[in-house]
Amino acid sequence: MKYAAELFGTFMLVFAGLGTAVLAGGTVHAIGISFAFGLTLVAMIYAIGPVSGCHINPAVTLGMLITMRIKVCQAIGYMMVQGIGAIIGAGLILAIAKGNGSFVPSPDNFGINGYGAHSPGHYSLLAAFLTEAFFTMLLVVTVLGATDSKAPAGFAGLAIGLSLAVTNLASIPVTNASINPARSIGPAVYVGGWAIEQLWLFIVAPLVGGVIAAIVYMALHGSPEETGKTKGARA
Repeated sequence: MKYAAELFGTFMLVFAGLGTAVLAGGTVHAIGISFAFGLTLVAMIYAIGPVSGCHINPAVTLGMLITMRIKVCQAIGYMMVQGIGAIIGAGLILAIAKGNGSFVPSPDNFGINGYGAHSPGHYSLLAAFLTEAFFTMLLVVTVLGATDSKAPAGFAGLAIGLSLAVTNLASIPVTNASINPARSIGPAVYVGGWAIEQLWLFIVAPLVGGVIAAIVYMALHGSPEETGKTKGARA
């Protein structure tokens, strides 16, 4: 059930977030897209958090692994189903978008993440890497802190969802906002070309951010043994 929940949660995150970007981006712009991702994450945290912890992001899963909240086998399984869920979600959006006979999927209209000439603001590879790594760090450290046993009960979903919205607001002009390797993989597999060539950055940088977040969290809260049990890996 945990793996099914992670697949479903990632599917919904990509379906709602990417769907907003592809189908309504011209109307709601970056603010609307950011809150679509953030509010969907809030909903999923409360819907599937009790089942799987609602990671729905390989970077979050990596942070949970480093802080010893999950085991290696479970982390690998989570990452695999997260990728599958994202691909299914992007595929469903593509099927809907094609309902408009003039829609032809391309990196420019399918929410693809990019850097350099393919960055919305033409930001460099380094700028894109730093953006993805450190805004992912913000998200993951929020997840780790909000789900700590000492954190106020019941508010983790709001804190985590709002942090995702903020990271998207800041990073959309730079990279189109990944902050989640699965979110990047989903649409890229349907477009190919430079979307696949640049995909490595949107896998590596968020995972680096997850590692940094785990290190920061443990430095501030102590080792996993000192922090004790958590309320669950809700993110």
